Amino acid sequence: MIRLFRSKIYIAVALMLTVLLIGSLGYHFITGLSWLNAVYMTIITVTTVGFTEVGPMQAEGKIFTIFLIISSVFIFAYAISVITEYLFSKNQLQLLKIKKVRKMIKGLSNHVIVCGYGRNGMQAVERLKAYKRPYVVIENNKDVIQRYEEDVLFVEGDANEDETLLSAGVKDAQYLIVTLPDDAANLFVVLSARQLNQKLFIISRASQVTSQKKLKLAGADKVIMPDKIGGDHMASLVVIPDLITFMDKLSTEGENTTNLEEVAIEDFADQMECNSLRDLDLRKKTGCTIIGYIEPSGNYIINPEADLPLEPKSKVIVLGRPEQIKKLNEMFHIN
Repeated sequence: MIRLFRSKIYIAVALMLTVLLIGSLGYHFITGLSWLNAVYMTIITVTTVGFTEVGPMQAEGKIFTIFLIISSVFIFAYAISVITEYLFSKNQLQLLKIKKVRKMIKGLSNHVIVCGYGRNGMQAVERLKAYKRPYVVIENNKDVIQRYEEDVLFVEGDANEDETLLSAGVKDAQYLIVTLPDDAANLFVVLSARQLNQKLFIISRASQVTSQKKLKLAGADKVIMPDKIGGDHMASLVVIPDLITFMDKLSTEGENTTNLEEVAIEDFADQMECNSLRDLDLRKKTGCTIIGYIEPSGNYIINPEADLPLEPKSKVIVLGRPEQIKKLNEMFHIN
């Protein structure tokens, strides 16, 4: 709709310029006025300001002036109506978008809030999309919002403010990812979010090593330093290149790449009796291999034994190709 109004505005502007051009040419060639006087006469005629004519007007000039006045009145009236309608409709559309976003957010629960849609925020959103996790992005840059609003659910505002976090549904959210470039801003966001939701799992970005401890004290569960990770990754490509390349492929989405998934034991227990990893027998049923086990306490066991007893609220980490992961999810109705 906005594009339609813009095209109408372009037409209205073109018509107004055409009137001014025809008026200037007409006064110059019909009445013999100089170019400056011709433009002047055109302006005072189409705007109907009523100034005195620059010189005596013959019959031809008067007839031309009549047609110029009539045509300019209709064209300028059309232009004013189009511009007014465009401004009104734009405001209405913005209000409708805000209401639609609020309604969508109210329907979310256990979603992810991403603060900042910069480089790190975009990467986080792409991964959330790949795993079909519901998310909301808080961004205060209007240009960024307008550029990506067709694909991303945005809340416009400052993530430091409680009102903005509440608008993003922080009380019903499960995770908060803070990717602002300034550590001080990230610290304030973490403090505010932790006060609003004590159960929220908060992951924050940090640029300085000294900020890590402060962010954790403020309430962040995990603190990530993208620059440090990037440097370690590049160095590892020198020391153990094949292993790092293989690990990169594990986290890549695609038809011919492997993938990792974590699954709660409850997802299996609801559909089958499973006391140990051997009972699951995922390798035979889906082709996936269990490479890790996460105890309820958070302790990680790499390459667990088949007879390892399964505890409530624990998880298994499975490795498989995308089609095998898909089969696993479909077989056990895993979200």
